[in-house]
Amino acid sequence: MKKKMAVWTLAALLSLGGATITAMAAEGWAQSGNSWIYYDSNGSKVYNAWKKGADNQWRYLNGEGTMAVNAWVDGDYYVDSNGIMLTDKWLKLTTDEGEYEWYYFGSSGKKIDDTWKKIDDKWYHFDGDGRMELGWILDDMYYTGTDGVMRTGWQKLFPPDDYDEMKNKVIPGYDSNGGSDDGQYWFYFSSSGKKYVPSDGSAGDYGTRKIDGVYYCFDEDGALQTGWQRVRSGDTIESYMYFGSDGKAKTGWYSIEPPDDLDGYDGDVEWFYFTNSGKPRAADSERLSISDIVKISGKSYLFNHLGNPAYGLKKVYLGGGEDNWTAFYFGTKEKSCVQTGKIKVTEDDGSKSDFYFADNGRGYSGVKDNYLYYKGKLQTATDGEKYVCYRVNGNNYVVNSSGKVMKGTSVKNSDGVKLTTSSSGTLSTADGESDISSYITEPMEPMCTE
Repeated sequence: MKKKMAVWTLAALLSLGGATITAMAAEGWAQSGNSWIYYDSNGSKVYNAWKKGADNQWRYLNGEGTMAVNAWVDGDYYVDSNGIMLTDKWLKLTTDEGEYEWYYFGSSGKKIDDTWKKIDDKWYHFDGDGRMELGWILDDMYYTGTDGVMRTGWQKLFPPDDYDEMKNKVIPGYDSNGGSDDGQYWFYFSSSGKKYVPSDGSAGDYGTRKIDGVYYCFDEDGALQTGWQRVRSGDTIESYMYFGSDGKAKTGWYSIEPPDDLDGYDGDVEWFYFTNSGKPRAADSERLSISDIVKISGKSYLFNHLGNPAYGLKKVYLGGGEDNWTAFYFGTKEKSCVQTGKIKVTEDDGSKSDFYFADNGRGYSGVKDNYLYYKGKLQTATDGEKYVCYRVNGNNYVVNSSGKVMKGTSVKNSDGVKLTTSSSGTLSTADGESDISSYITEPMEPMCTE
């Protein structure tokens, strides 16, 4: 009974607009057995043409003149079981192998092919034959998932089958097959759906991208990287960035093993400081400069060319020539920051000496609290001498074995020569003679390395 009712309904939708089989003279649809045909105004059957029914829907008359059902028409259109041309609809077909294929037909009835199509606020891509594409597509630059929907943002995926190099790649935090425990990698797709991969002009081994305010590293296939990665040209620590197990570039202080490709580190684990952009702080060369000192959380640090904070007594150049330097003291390895004030310091030869460092950390040169310093080191009469005259900052100061400046007095040195000083402690005469050049000694420099 239902089948007959469906036929009657279809007959009504078709015949209201034209003739029946007994009214051959009028143009319109007519039922012929189990099929429908269409006569033109001359009473001739219509072949290979589209015609509308009373429901204003398009149907197709095939090469035999009968209405096509469940069939492709002209290669780009499809009619359903009622012969109606599909518009703004999905079509699911089964292949000979039992697999499903999806097609979509636009408002004109033509299938969508070789393009992207937004359907119900989701993007899909259809190949040249109109089939909805799945998985990795378009040179593996886009991913549409098993549902065909274009993916954006972070996606953890199996890499494309033809990524042979990726399958054999070993990445820190991944297994020997080049993937995570389940063989998948993280990829990032922009709002347009395109996968991020570094440009061919990337300076380092890998490229970085800032996503939601955080830098991440990707290889040439777009797989997220972790650990130390060389992201800039060159072979210094500044060429590298460090990415945690979550892929995020480290910023601030972090204690880790140095990059395997770089030599010169003292220990297996070192401290590094990464800027907001993820770049390690480091001096440009082994020659430490005052410009390499930076203030972090209220303390001043000097990073060497390896990216480690300097510690101990160091020679730091102030600019303007090879002799324009002074000593800085950065404390022990645990402190590794600029120290100030009066400190007893172990020099490179193992001897301990008194030093004075200004508030900015520079070794003091001149008289401080009645004691003479040069580049931070206390100047004293040595080698059995009672008094010595040192030339510091263009002045000739007389000091005793404790480094105290002899002001406004006369003293005799170990040779019995009478040294007379001014109120500032500078040498005026030697045994009453104004020629004092033979009694002036160059100051003792701090024994420290760069």
